[in-house]
Amino acid sequence: MLYNQNESVESLVALDYSPENMTMMVTKRNGKLVAVSFDKIIARISKLCFKLENVDPIIISQKVVAGLYHGVKTSKLDELAAETAAYMSTVHPEYSRLAARIAVSNMHKMTNSCISSIFEFLNVQTREFMEEFKDVINEELGDYKKDFNYDYFGYRTLSKSYLLRDKVTDAILERPQCMLMRISCAIHAKQKNIDLCLETYNYMSNGYFTHATPTMFNAGTKSQQLASCFLNVMKDDSIDGIFSTIRDFALISKSSGGIGSSISNIRCKGSKINSSNGTSSGIVPMCRVINNTATYVDQGGGKRKGAIALYLEPWHGDIEDFLELRKNHGNEEMRARDLFYALWIPDLFMKRVENNEEWSLFCPSKCPDLPNLVGKEFDEKYELYESQGIYVKKIPAQKLWFQILDSQMETGTPYMLYKDAANLKSNQKNLGTIKCSNLCTEIIEYSDSNETAVCNLASIALPKFANEDGSFNFKELGKVVQIVTRNLNIIIDENLYPLESTYVSNNRHRPIGLGVQGLADLFMMMHIPFESDSAKKLNSEIFECIYYNALIMSCKLSKLHGPYETFKGSPASMGILQFDMWEDSSTSEDLNYDWTTLKSNIQESGLRNSLLVAPMPTASTAQILGNSECFEPITSNLYVRRVLSGEFPVVNKYLVNYLKKIDKWNVDTCQKIIENKGSVQDLEFLDDNAKEVFKTVWEIKMKNVIDMAADRGKFIDQSQSMNLFMDYPTHKRLSSMHFYAWKRGLKTGMYYLRTKPATDALQVTVSPSSISGCESCSA
Repeated sequence: MLYNQNESVESLVALDYSPENMTMMVTKRNGKLVAVSFDKIIARISKLCFKLENVDPIIISQKVVAGLYHGVKTSKLDELAAETAAYMSTVHPEYSRLAARIAVSNMHKMTNSCISSIFEFLNVQTREFMEEFKDVINEELGDYKKDFNYDYFGYRTLSKSYLLRDKVTDAILERPQCMLMRISCAIHAKQKNIDLCLETYNYMSNGYFTHATPTMFNAGTKSQQLASCFLNVMKDDSIDGIFSTIRDFALISKSSGGIGSSISNIRCKGSKINSSNGTSSGIVPMCRVINNTATYVDQGGGKRKGAIALYLEPWHGDIEDFLELRKNHGNEEMRARDLFYALWIPDLFMKRVENNEEWSLFCPSKCPDLPNLVGKEFDEKYELYESQGIYVKKIPAQKLWFQILDSQMETGTPYMLYKDAANLKSNQKNLGTIKCSNLCTEIIEYSDSNETAVCNLASIALPKFANEDGSFNFKELGKVVQIVTRNLNIIIDENLYPLESTYVSNNRHRPIGLGVQGLADLFMMMHIPFESDSAKKLNSEIFECIYYNALIMSCKLSKLHGPYETFKGSPASMGILQFDMWEDSSTSEDLNYDWTTLKSNIQESGLRNSLLVAPMPTASTAQILGNSECFEPITSNLYVRRVLSGEFPVVNKYLVNYLKKIDKWNVDTCQKIIENKGSVQDLEFLDDNAKEVFKTVWEIKMKNVIDMAADRGKFIDQSQSMNLFMDYPTHKRLSSMHFYAWKRGLKTGMYYLRTKPATDALQVTVSPSSISGCESCSA
């Protein structure tokens, strides 16, 4: 709802100022009762409106006064004022900024401004560093004005989940800037480098990048588990192997990690068990045990549910049961709905579906080498086993394909990842066969029974690099990429690992994952349509810049500390980088940097990190910084966000700014956008270019989304969490989309399938955790 901005001081003065009202008392934070001062309410809110040109403090003050009652706490008045301002964000997004400022000001009154107030909660190394440089740090934090830069939902996300709290009273102990300083100090404490610490703090506090959720949760604390993603495989097809792996799930989940695991080596139901001469129950009962583990052992001690994704190759004998596990109907004994499911698909399966051929299902106990083979070797061995007749079942490949599509239309899963592309385009191909991705499909790393792969993540806020003249600041982006690469490399050494196998893997291969947030925001800021050639060109150039500068810093670090242990024999050691591994590889004319010299330097000095770029989902951290998620288009220009205190309208701030510029933002325009479910395509006064700029994802062709993923994929040495959106999916439309993604060479063909909800998205909003199940990647 749009509020009437024409209401003025007169409407406030018109309130009842009778003697009874004038004696109304409020309770201060120290417990004292004092008489209400209307002037103080107005003055307090007005003071927080600095540099907000589109807000009216009188309206907020009026609503607060209307909510007064005798004895109300002043902190409650602040909450009322903040929520009132948040409701008015459809008037202008600056009201959300004002709401955050009121809430932050309230929080400042209840927290200590000195950094030493959190020392008792820190690990020894971080505490000693902060004590040594306490004066410098407190001077840098100053009066905490940067806390006022968040919008309301960014602050709410921080205060609900990220800021340190007292374990007994649950009171917030640190301010947002204090949290960012804690993270910066934790990263640089061992080197005692205050200059690098302050550099990290300043870039984070100004919104240029953010580390991932586990790092923000745990950096500097006594449980310093900073990694986001863990990948493992079932250690062995035995009771010992299965339950040893499940124990690992529990320990990783306990320490705030999201997990991806391959189960393709576990025998299917009906298979003979030699030790007992009985038959196996297959993977479904095992999945139910894992499901219960995920719900019982939550992440980070109650911060969120455990999150585990299971990967299966489509030749497995239990594949049809696997596709039913998340469905909402059917036999409960055949369901495990708290897990996430993914397919690790060899090219041969896609070819068989395309050609409408037969597909054979096997038990891994009879063909144990299939999970370890890739490309031509897999094809030859699969066809050999097929010719020998040892399959469990033969079915039309398209029948299984339609079962996959049915599951996706009902549950959004299974994820679609392509085994051959993931392995053949990996800088870790010298280690062995990669058998799965992570919970959110952007991490692709080698794991085995002795090594559990780990990745440390951070995301860069692309809107910060838009210049006022409409250009993009690639030089500054490159500088920030190098800072973040250095930080993530340090985190590998400073991390508290939940398992020995995680320590071994991360220190041998030292992979990191750089991602982005706000790509759609950037396009709207620059008034570039998402589907335009200009957007596609900028998308590719941004990721080339990220990959190039990440490699530059990793090479510098290798000169200082030596290359990662398994560098020798990797593609990079032979001068082969990510874009060289794509069939439609970029030619030298398409590239913008001196890659020849960089390749030579890498071959001479090595790399400190085996993998560097992995655009992840960023729902939580993007919300904190007020950006759109990762590289996705926006889903709506106007929607309602539901939180514990109520439902609050959220409007596209770039659209509002544009409409105000052309003097078209008013109640009628807002109502039309609501009636059109967040679309602006029916606004007659918008020109064609503006309609293109503010298209929602439901109005964008998925072909263009996939093309942009492939364009940036040449500079992504891991993978990317690419959701696909379809308002009303059918077998034909989904098949076309999946095959196009596969033929474009993507490693991750689809993370989630998003479909339009049965209820209007303007009335109901699902929380990020219930959508993606993972905050480990900040999703």
